[in-house]
Amino acid sequence: MPALRFFGRKWLIASDDLVFPGLFEIVLRILWLSMIVVVYIKYYHLTWGCSQGGIFVRAYILGMMALLVLIILIVVALVNRSAQGSISDVQARRHVPPLLLTKLFLIIPETVINVFGTMWAFCQDMVVCPEENFVKAVIEALVVFNWVLFGLAILLVVLVYDPLGSKKYSDLQESPSTGESIKHRKSTSLWQRRFRWAFCWVRSDEHGHEAFQQVAALLSSLFRSTDLVPTDILAGCVLLRVKQKRETREMRRIYLLSDDEPKYSTDINRVFSMAPRWMNLEDAAHFLRLSMAAYGWPFVMYQYCMTGVFRLIKNITCCACFKSRSTIVTDDNCCLCHLAGVKYISKLEGEHILFASFRNHVFELPFCVIADHKTCNIVIAIRGSISLRDIFTDLTATSDKFEAPGIPPDTMAHKGMIIGANYVLKRLDQAGVLEKALAKHPNYGLVLTGHSLGAGVATLLAFKLRGRYADLKVYAFSTPAGLISREAAKVSESFIFTVGVGDDFVMRLGVDSIENLRTGIIQVLQASRLPKYRILLNGFGYALFGVPPGDLESTWRDETIVPGRSPLLGYQFIPTVAASTEAALLSRNITVRRFSKTRLFTAGRILHIVSRKKTKSERKHNTGGPSFEMRWATAEDFMELKVMPRMLVDHLPDNVYETIETVLREQKEAKNEQPLAPPTPITEIL
Repeated sequence: MPALRFFGRKWLIASDDLVFPGLFEIVLRILWLSMIVVVYIKYYHLTWGCSQGGIFVRAYILGMMALLVLIILIVVALVNRSAQGSISDVQARRHVPPLLLTKLFLIIPETVINVFGTMWAFCQDMVVCPEENFVKAVIEALVVFNWVLFGLAILLVVLVYDPLGSKKYSDLQESPSTGESIKHRKSTSLWQRRFRWAFCWVRSDEHGHEAFQQVAALLSSLFRSTDLVPTDILAGCVLLRVKQKRETREMRRIYLLSDDEPKYSTDINRVFSMAPRWMNLEDAAHFLRLSMAAYGWPFVMYQYCMTGVFRLIKNITCCACFKSRSTIVTDDNCCLCHLAGVKYISKLEGEHILFASFRNHVFELPFCVIADHKTCNIVIAIRGSISLRDIFTDLTATSDKFEAPGIPPDTMAHKGMIIGANYVLKRLDQAGVLEKALAKHPNYGLVLTGHSLGAGVATLLAFKLRGRYADLKVYAFSTPAGLISREAAKVSESFIFTVGVGDDFVMRLGVDSIENLRTGIIQVLQASRLPKYRILLNGFGYALFGVPPGDLESTWRDETIVPGRSPLLGYQFIPTVAASTEAALLSRNITVRRFSKTRLFTAGRILHIVSRKKTKSERKHNTGGPSFEMRWATAEDFMELKVMPRMLVDHLPDNVYETIETVLREQKEAKNEQPLAPPTPITEIL
């Protein structure tokens, strides 16, 4: 940071990105030079006995040796200069551009020598020596090796080429009609072209075009007016992990002094004492299993990579396309593999599955309607994200007006999930499955459930259906953060039970949190005192061994306030200062040009389950204890996107299920281990 300016344009590489590529090239060049030195020692004297072309071989060997020594020296200097200074200290790397330019110009003589070497090695009768086979074989190997290096250099140039790096696409140029920068419009158009090329197999219709357009606009908006390169983002995530751990340590100290820490408990009875009876972990585990069943056969194969096929065979119906079936199934394959996966995971018979749609396009999610006789409910289980089409539904994250009975006016919600909920509602109405199911089972309730994207769509669908079925309930798991307006989220607390585990990043993932992440990355990059290569090496160590306490302080600059900037390490300051800080860091005030104009929140009453740290006594005596603790959280607790080691694992549905099952099992074991009360003496009774 900032991006390297070269040949009059910006590239997707910074002056401190050349350390690792340079070291890699040095190793290859030294290996190559060693091979040529061996050739010089063993075969150079033989070239004087060549009847033809001996001078060509000597010129190639000596010229390549001299050129390689020069290139190695320049690359060593380039690596040394690129490793200087912190990420924001560009002045310490001021010699990188001229050194890089010198190295690029050396490609010309290198290419010339290699072209002649190719001619001498592969053309007939140009080199005739007594030891011709040995000499030509060695020269051919060296020539091929050189062309491989040349190809790697071309690939590197392609990877760091920025199509919008030209000066004519300046952010300061704005369209007179829309007020948007020309660069932003060009960037959005570029992303759309990439999507159409990379995902040409995605159905090209109105929904697909809208999804491409929305996602392209989002990606273009997130990092416009910034000067970040991909490695800056990677280094920023490593620094954010250090910063967040430092802040967590400081907050713990504050909580210990003020006794104001959010209270987590291992006692289920205490946690659920003030909750409705239907909000309980037993039912949550049951409905989460049905949510996982909606994923179909891919989830079975994910859980059982080696034996999944054998587990599905029993429920597969061969040539089902030509047979009549009682369960209404649409858009499954001829052997009903998705339905087989639903049966295996849910442990239900086919007649319990009243309707199943496995149609999967942009904004169109698979779902199942199940007659659950165990809990006496009709269950709508909506599948979460598992395909690229679902990812586009997730990323169509702009806020749009949402209308449903009983919610505040001007409620906004996630646009992609609104369309997904409308699609599921349309399919349900077309099939009439809910009316038929509830007519057949008049005493049954209605439950909606889903995981991740399925949880978000189930939440919005529940708002739509509440006007018809006032007593419906929702069990949502790992619901995305940017879902619905705050007032509507408060309304949903009476009929939606949301469960989240640990550091689940999706529960904190929204447009607003991603934009805050962007600002946080720029702040920590400015505040770090380490060079980028050190940060990336440290990040590799953190992934394996965790963040050592010493790095929490040594990573940052000594000064806390830099002239022209505000504190960068999370110290509190008023919002107006925050806005001006972001404007100073990003060259333009992005807070005025945020992609999301409305902040969206997680819906429902949120139960947050986290791993419990052992007490000193438990660690000392190596004893056990409850593995997890929990509390009722608020939607505001999930507004910051944190970089944590388990942020992806904690989102996976099987991990959420295992966590709930562990809590229930340990609670049951604790009850069984409690000593019975001693019997009351007969004398006291009398």
